[in-house]
Amino acid sequence: MRAELDEIVLPERKPALEWIGGRAVQKVSPKYTHAALQGRLTALLSAWADGRGRVGPEWRFRLAPPGEARRPLVPDVAYLSFARLAADAYDAAEEPTIAPDAAFEILSPGNRRRLMAEKTRVYLAAGAGLVAILDPFARTLTVHDGMGARTLRGPERLEHAALPGFAPSVDELLGASTLRPPRD
Repeated sequence: MRAELDEIVLPERKPALEWIGGRAVQKVSPKYTHAALQGRLTALLSAWADGRGRVGPEWRFRLAPPGEARRPLVPDVAYLSFARLAADAYDAAEEPTIAPDAAFEILSPGNRRRLMAEKTRVYLAAGAGLVAILDPFARTLTVHDGMGARTLRGPERLEHAALPGFAPSVDELLGASTLRPPRD
């Protein structure tokens, strides 16, 4: 008789390890563009989320889609509302076992689309309302939810029920043009 695996536990590493597509994958140590966008996104979300929930960069979640083992995933930036995890649930907030309301990933040149697609699948299957993937080189934001995916550009605004009242444009998320232009 085969025992079912309940949780995949990975050793502590810097940068963090995630379980994606059946194997341990170490997050890439961010370069300037990624770090700058992560900081900008964290600041914008934190200002909006004050009193609504928690925002954190590189925040580890231990997620279990239905019928699958629990595994660690670390979104570049995550938002988890107080409606889903109470403001006074300090211990549970350290490594939540529920999906964030919104998970944001910032593409770097080394990101593999297949792994990003698997992370998106796991976030949504585990209960995230929104997975947003920011591509600084294509200057797009791809929004994934239970209805599918759509890509936003330039002045188009991120408006989603998972982030009520948060509606920055893609240009606002990308900020100043200190980013390197897209590669040909």
